[in-house]
Amino acid sequence: MAKINIQFKAIMMLFFSIIGLTIILGVIVYISINNYMYDDFFNTLKIRANTVAKISIDAAHQDSAFVSGYNAIHKEVAEKLKNENDYVFKVSEPVVPQQQKLADSVSVPLSFFTTLYKTGDAEYIHDKILYKGVLYRYRGVTYYVIASAENYFENKLIKYLQRTLLVSIAIATLIALIASVYVSKNIFKPINRITNRVKQISSENLHLRLDEEKYNNELNKLIATFNDMLNRIETSFETQNNFISNASHELRTPLTGIIGTADVCLSKIRSTEEYIETLSIILDEAGKLDRKTKALLSLAQTGFDGKVQKFEKLRIDQLLWDCIATIEKLDQQNKVYFDTSLLPENSKKLRVVGNEQLLHLAFTNIISNGCKYSDNQMVHVSIGSSNEKVFIIIRDTGIGIPNDELKYIYDPFFRASNTKNYEGYGIGLPLTRNIIRMHSGKITVRAMENKGTTVQIDLPIANGN
Repeated sequence: MAKINIQFKAIMMLFFSIIGLTIILGVIVYISINNYMYDDFFNTLKIRANTVAKISIDAAHQDSAFVSGYNAIHKEVAEKLKNENDYVFKVSEPVVPQQQKLADSVSVPLSFFTTLYKTGDAEYIHDKILYKGVLYRYRGVTYYVIASAENYFENKLIKYLQRTLLVSIAIATLIALIASVYVSKNIFKPINRITNRVKQISSENLHLRLDEEKYNNELNKLIATFNDMLNRIETSFETQNNFISNASHELRTPLTGIIGTADVCLSKIRSTEEYIETLSIILDEAGKLDRKTKALLSLAQTGFDGKVQKFEKLRIDQLLWDCIATIEKLDQQNKVYFDTSLLPENSKKLRVVGNEQLLHLAFTNIISNGCKYSDNQMVHVSIGSSNEKVFIIIRDTGIGIPNDELKYIYDPFFRASNTKNYEGYGIGLPLTRNIIRMHSGKITVRAMENKGTTVQIDLPIANGN
């Protein structure tokens, strides 16, 4: 079964919505006018009945001159209705038998006279003839006065209204079709542009981005999201390329040292001391290789999306105390000052959802780097929060980072040019950034050469505290 184009679906939905609304409005107008027409005609018949009563009953008790004048005026101002018939009956006892006879003579049901006698007003419709009855009292005597006529509105106005509505619906159908196609094309035009633009983007030109649409906030949100995704993909590609290049170099170096040392050692018979020295060199290089391999595995593992990691609510301030204690145990020369002056009164603003081991590793990396590259000078750690995020700032006064090298700090194995006298593999910051990203956070690094480095980490506060 062929799939229906979404643009065609949109056209059909819009078209049938407009047509449906038009038909509903037409039905409402038709019913309203039809009801009004009948109500108005019954009112006309009521006026006729009262007029007939005054001519037939009131005028009968006046002198002949008054009657002649009244009839003359009535003929001048009153137009006879189509198929009009007027009836005047004096109510007499017994009522029910009389009503049955009158109903037969007028060709209306008995219920018409029963209602008329009880309420003083009755209506009845038979084919195109409408009957209106009123109970008229004059000088203590009660009369049934009935006026009937053909509803000429139904013959003329309703047919005209039907034709008008049918023509209106036909015109509305045409307009709805044109409008649906036009609106649909204009709605999907920017989407088609986006689709064509996306088709042009590949791994060879990841620098391309989608242009924002004018006056279309909804699509601009989609475009911004897609461009943000392209930024991440481009960064990921660049990082992957750098990672492969650097990893191959970093792993080759100790391997080359091991192979070269072993080759030289085996080139001739050596003394015991020389063999011991050679094995020591090989063991040292193998240790470096092992540590670099473990660092690579740690970095690769943080590339997961977090689904395999256990996440739970935890207090960031408590986690930082643990990190500081760990760093001070590793080296008693490490000095860390934890500034708690900005701690919020509400401890719930310090809770985040995360993996304790990974966050412990991330903060320990940053704080230990501060201690190492500042030659064990005091490293300041402070914490604060807003209604949405908790902020952790780690500041040192060490060697900093050259300004032109800041853009490379997240490349695996990259080490700034001023770190030659310090041990390290260039894994700490990339590893930390991956961990923070797994926790939907943000890391910002600001540094000046020989003036220190400031790292700020933002993490979202746990919902439902």
